[in-house]
Amino acid sequence: MAQLLKANRLYRTTNRKRMPLGSADWQPREMRRHFRHRRENQWSTRNPMTSNTTAERLERALRETISGEVAFDEYTRHLFSRDASMYSIMPMGVVFPRDADDVAAAVRAAGTEGVPIVARGAGTSLAGQTVGSGLVLDMSRHMNRIIDIDPVARTALVEAGVVQDQLNRAAAAHGLMFGPDTSTSNRATIGGMIGNNSAGSGSLTYGMTIDHVRALDAVLADGSRVRLAPVDEAELERRAHRPTLEGRIYQALPDLISANEQIIEAGMPVFWRRAGGYRLDRLAGFGADRPFDLAKFVVGAEGTLLIVTHALVDLVPKPAHTVYAVGHFADAISAIEATTDALSCEPHQVELMDKTILDLSRQKIEYASLGEILVGDPGALLFVSFSGDDETELIAKLDRLDELWRRDGHGYHTLRAVTPADQTALLKVRKSSLGLLMAAGEGTRRPLAFVEDTAVEPRHLAEYTKRFKEILDAHKLAAGFYGHCSVGCLHIRPFVDLTDPDQVVKMRTVAEAIKDLVAEYGGVNSSEHGDGLARSEFNPGIFGDELYEAMRKVKRLFDPGNIMNPGKIVDAPPMTEHLRDRDALPPAPPIATKLTFEVVGGMRGAADRCMNIGLCRKAGPGVMCPSYIATKNEEHATRGRANALVKALSEPDPHTALGDERLHDILDLCLMCKACKSECPMSVDMASLKAEALAHHHEIHGTPLRAKVFGSIRLLNRLGSATAPLSNLPGRIGPVRRIMDRTLGITDARPLPVYQRRNLIRWFRHRSAAPATSLGTVNWLADSFSTYTEPRIGIAAIELLERAGWRVDLAAGGCCGRSSMSKGLLDDARKKAAGLIDSLANTEPGSPIVGCEPSCLFMLRDEHAALLPDTAAVRAVADRVRQVEELLIEAIDAGRLRLRADSPLAGKRIVFHGHCHQKAEVGTAATMALLRRIPGARVEEIDSGCCGMAGSFGFESEHYQMSMNVGGDRLFPALAAEPADTVVAATGVSCRQQIFHGAGRTAWHPVELIRDALAE
Repeated sequence: MAQLLKANRLYRTTNRKRMPLGSADWQPREMRRHFRHRRENQWSTRNPMTSNTTAERLERALRETISGEVAFDEYTRHLFSRDASMYSIMPMGVVFPRDADDVAAAVRAAGTEGVPIVARGAGTSLAGQTVGSGLVLDMSRHMNRIIDIDPVARTALVEAGVVQDQLNRAAAAHGLMFGPDTSTSNRATIGGMIGNNSAGSGSLTYGMTIDHVRALDAVLADGSRVRLAPVDEAELERRAHRPTLEGRIYQALPDLISANEQIIEAGMPVFWRRAGGYRLDRLAGFGADRPFDLAKFVVGAEGTLLIVTHALVDLVPKPAHTVYAVGHFADAISAIEATTDALSCEPHQVELMDKTILDLSRQKIEYASLGEILVGDPGALLFVSFSGDDETELIAKLDRLDELWRRDGHGYHTLRAVTPADQTALLKVRKSSLGLLMAAGEGTRRPLAFVEDTAVEPRHLAEYTKRFKEILDAHKLAAGFYGHCSVGCLHIRPFVDLTDPDQVVKMRTVAEAIKDLVAEYGGVNSSEHGDGLARSEFNPGIFGDELYEAMRKVKRLFDPGNIMNPGKIVDAPPMTEHLRDRDALPPAPPIATKLTFEVVGGMRGAADRCMNIGLCRKAGPGVMCPSYIATKNEEHATRGRANALVKALSEPDPHTALGDERLHDILDLCLMCKACKSECPMSVDMASLKAEALAHHHEIHGTPLRAKVFGSIRLLNRLGSATAPLSNLPGRIGPVRRIMDRTLGITDARPLPVYQRRNLIRWFRHRSAAPATSLGTVNWLADSFSTYTEPRIGIAAIELLERAGWRVDLAAGGCCGRSSMSKGLLDDARKKAAGLIDSLANTEPGSPIVGCEPSCLFMLRDEHAALLPDTAAVRAVADRVRQVEELLIEAIDAGRLRLRADSPLAGKRIVFHGHCHQKAEVGTAATMALLRRIPGARVEEIDSGCCGMAGSFGFESEHYQMSMNVGGDRLFPALAAEPADTVVAATGVSCRQQIFHGAGRTAWHPVELIRDALAE
């Protein structure tokens, strides 16, 4: 401790100019105020790149009129320069409106300066709809309230930023749901779905978003607010006389429609499932029997005509049952050919997934269970679902389909999934097709969305797909195939390297060929993902000159100043402009890293794996991304942090850029839970990226004392155990805790761990002679927590292993380095890792290495390889790591451990919360299997997300409230709903601490419960 205090004094002396004593690292209470002030006002700092009079005037005007946040800094602009498409355009600034008044004020301010404005939801648009050079409005952060659900009228009134699954959860209480079912339903906003006219897998039954919109509240290009709904001729006439932009629209648009009715009828594609161009056909023929409905007309307009703030949408009854038939086929064409039989059985949906995506799913822990239920090695799967209230009738349809496929020789096996439990693994993979496909890219060669939204009549789909594939083969382009066979829509993404000019030319050539092919079959070029920057250029040829000119007139009528998301649908630039990988960033300068990033492009390549599909913004099951769930701030999602790192690593001096305080703010709330490594389809490992960035930050600004303290947790725990119980007194004395809060930034709001005098090492050394063994040796990893603060857990595990016939050696050779790595102390982490590896390498060859703390145990399998690359000993140790649960399951099943039926746990309900690192590395299946072997116990894993503790994160003063907010999202409510006699189990020490502090429940490690159930 004396050395740490000396280092602290030296740091404060040598870094006084850069880090005053009252700054973040030395005065945590001031730090909280400082960071809160910066996060609310950080956008005030002018940057030379945006320091021009237009930007300054606009920013000043927005700050004077907007109650939400205003951001003009380089990092925020960069984060909003991208969506899920292949495009990137740097905006001038970003606004996070709190309400419709903010939206109107922003539009007026932008209009005054002639600055374009782009409304954005989750930023998952695939054609570049939500990137632009002007002002971006993030409608998702604050405008996400469900205002009313009317179960009688079957409607919902929502703000534009409401997420589809959020609405569905609320509507489910009334037996209702929103009909369109997109694969991005856990993050796609209703406003974004209206902008794109989204559809999804259920469109055969429910149609598209346009079919479910009743009325809209919107802001027009002049900043005026309007309500759009069907109007009769009298109301149309009344509105047309208003001396406003709304009045001019109602006056001129009916005449434009009437003058072009024949052109509209002749030029609009016949196929119903379309999302391109302006929907003039929805207004044609208005009159006494057909109201004039601007609400439906603007659906699919991609924010080029107005900005939707609220929507009144229809809800549909939620079917009581859904059953699936999953056909196994040799290839995608064979599966598509089976669609006709499927459609004859009146399905809810028919979905295709080809071998490319199936193989990718097998590489991900989250989807590994799919491989256990498939038969053979299918080249494609066809998911056919039937929905309704009569399960017997639905199963009869499954029988009928199976009979037809057998009769007609389609496929070689049909899997039935009738119960929700049967369907979980199947649906999880099907909804993740896009993300899995994106993960197949390497470096700058990526599967790109430029011909992935075509649709033709299903009867033409097999032949059309063959022709499509011939075009790709002729240009030597590989692609993955998935999509909605029931409506003739396939999402086909060829792999293209946009940094290669020849491939850019090839991409455009293929796009033109596919456009012509789809027209030959009477299909549509944009069936649900819209036009954006990828397809708008081709609209003159698709619709014909006269109809296209009518659309241009519509644009000018609604938007005389051309500020509403210009360059989309009409008057678009060539599709090859604004390409992300070619135009957005300079080549990455070299940077020396302490961790090894085994991807093309090193550290920047690891961050740039993010393809912006936004799964880290999801609302629902899983862990990722805890801080985004708590803040709804783009920069706190894995996507935001990855893009920020890409920007920093593209600077001329990336090392210095990694020390930028704005970047540090963006990374600060990452809990390093590692959920992104498994739940992100691209496996963006933000925990490792943050650790590396912190290391560079320390090199530039010095290492804070608190980081050194937490990085030395094993030493502190060992000293605390040696001096217990005296060492526990400071944690109970209020004034001492307040001093720790002020000087170290360790919050006084949370209890500190209790050091145990009788630690695991002492117990092991002095215990009674171990029983005779028969299985060989197992090495128990004596982590810093179950050794010194919770030795009862290590004792229980070792006793079980010895009873099972193992000889246990205590691997107490030092710290794994996890705590040092989490603080960016990578040299120290490497030293600790090397020491532990050397110790473990000298144990009995091939003997298992097990432990009970997931963050430490899985450090041996994951981070040690990045800290100590090309070390055979690291790989050998990693191969020997097993979960203690696996060994105990084997022992129970073999009869070496017997659990008694009359144990205290018989008849008890046990709920299990899994550790984030465990979920990321291996999943929780082994722990659940072990708990379910307790006789008479009813075991359930709760969907609790991240507990929010994250090691030292929850002890840090400025992070304490965020830690509690994360725990309060799902974990605390889930436990509060449990009866008092429910037993709570958790594998992580941090999780148990958080559960005790935040939920008032004692959580037990599963090995303790097995020990209690053991027959004597």
